[in-house]
Amino acid sequence: MAFKVVDATALRVGNYLMIEGEPYIIKSIDISKTGKHGHAKCRIEANSILGGKKKVLVVPGHERFEVPMIEKRKAQVLSVTQDNANLMDTENFENFELEIPEELKGQIKNGMIVEYWNVEGNKLIKRTL
Repeated sequence: MAFKVVDATALRVGNYLMIEGEPYIIKSIDISKTGKHGHAKCRIEANSILGGKKKVLVVPGHERFEVPMIEKRKAQVLSVTQDNANLMDTENFENFELEIPEELKGQIKNGMIVEYWNVEGNKLIKRTL
């Protein structure tokens, strides 16, 4: 997958970045000013998109991060089993099965259209349409 590389000082709340090979969303960022002989420091709090883990980093402002390209697509629900949904992409008609996230359990029914994200080859259901 393609990446974009940005400095830590260019990151904003709501942006995505890769930390240790896993995609995270930035929840807060504090940037300190440079000192007389020092560099700017960035304190970044981020939550994992895939696992929900939380990370707090303190890095120099010139530190460079990879930003993942997130592909947002639509799919139709073909069938629902306990925790999984069988989906068909509405553009290329690819069939695949994904786990239903906790916040959407009980809302997803057969025939519905859902939005799913493809992040680094990992697919996850984000919302119903």
